[in-house]
Amino acid sequence: MRLLHTMLRVGDLDRSLAFYQEVLGMKLLRKNDYPEGKFTLAFVGYGDESDHTVLELTHNWDTASYDLGNAYGHIAIEVDDAYAACDAARAKGGNVVREAGPMKHGTTVIAFVEDPDGYKIEFIQKNSGQD
Repeated sequence: MRLLHTMLRVGDLDRSLAFYQEVLGMKLLRKNDYPEGKFTLAFVGYGDESDHTVLELTHNWDTASYDLGNAYGHIAIEVDDAYAACDAARAKGGNVVREAGPMKHGTTVIAFVEDPDGYKIEFIQKNSGQD
């Protein structure tokens, strides 16, 4: 077994694709419209779906926004340097909601950015917190 993807419902697909591609550097892997169902699926990620876990962005054409709910946590992305990743995201219009630094009660360096729909993405600095 293998984890294939995580699905997020998005209100504005173009805005979300711009964020995930331009701010986070993911690639659009495939995109399909389903006119009879009035929705579009777009898959983004850092590598081919055959050996990487990806994000499925689902845009229901008649829904402009969603409530995030209180059970959703975040998506985590490993980065070489969380401080630089925050600077790069901010320079491209990303919303940094927790600056890079050691996690509470630990030494792993983390940061959080938020996508246009309010989903949180955690940057985890590679090899940090290894005491």
